[in-house]
Amino acid sequence: MLVIGAKGFAKEMLEIFHQNNSLDNLVFYDDVNADIEDKLYGLFTILKTPEEAIHYFSTVSKEFTIGIGNPLLRYKLAQKFIEYGGELTSVISPFAKIGYYGIEIGKGANVLTDAIITSNVKIGIGCLINKQVMVGHDVIIGDFAELTPSVNIGGHCQIGSHTIIGMNATILPKIKIGKNVVVASGAVVTKDVPDNCMVAGVPAVLKKVREPLPF
Repeated sequence: MLVIGAKGFAKEMLEIFHQNNSLDNLVFYDDVNADIEDKLYGLFTILKTPEEAIHYFSTVSKEFTIGIGNPLLRYKLAQKFIEYGGELTSVISPFAKIGYYGIEIGKGANVLTDAIITSNVKIGIGCLINKQVMVGHDVIIGDFAELTPSVNIGGHCQIGSHTIIGMNATILPKIKIGKNVVVASGAVVTKDVPDNCMVAGVPAVLKKVREPLPF
């Protein structure tokens, strides 16, 4: 598989591949950082051009996942590498606790160690469910949402696409959070949140309006 990114979060993705004993043909991709080495930890090749990625997809594997956290960037990179011939693929830690009933996980989702996903949960395309996140029953999470470490989502909640829930934030049950929202770290959300805004505090209140996404 090809992992987009070779720093930061991509290294956490490497841990999941190690946990899954799936290191064969694993490569990384970084065409942004000029100081990047040729191999990550001296072991895993780092591709640096679109041509190399296209060649990998045509000769080794079409599977790719995104080793970068930002939801908008994850979305843009997914579209680009699909155009290169890749297939967006989920990567899930064997140490995540995922329920047996009513679970739907979209293509390209990343679920990290110690995440808890209970029952009847729908997770959209390209989502990032980070370490020690708890997702309650009957929750719907939109495409390319990011739940950062130790987020707690109560039952019957809805989280919109391209939304970021900050570290240690709590979303109380039956809350609906819109698209392109940022919930600040440590916030406690007690009422619905509209699209395109940032909320913070205990209880969370509107802090600023965000520009709508260009799609």
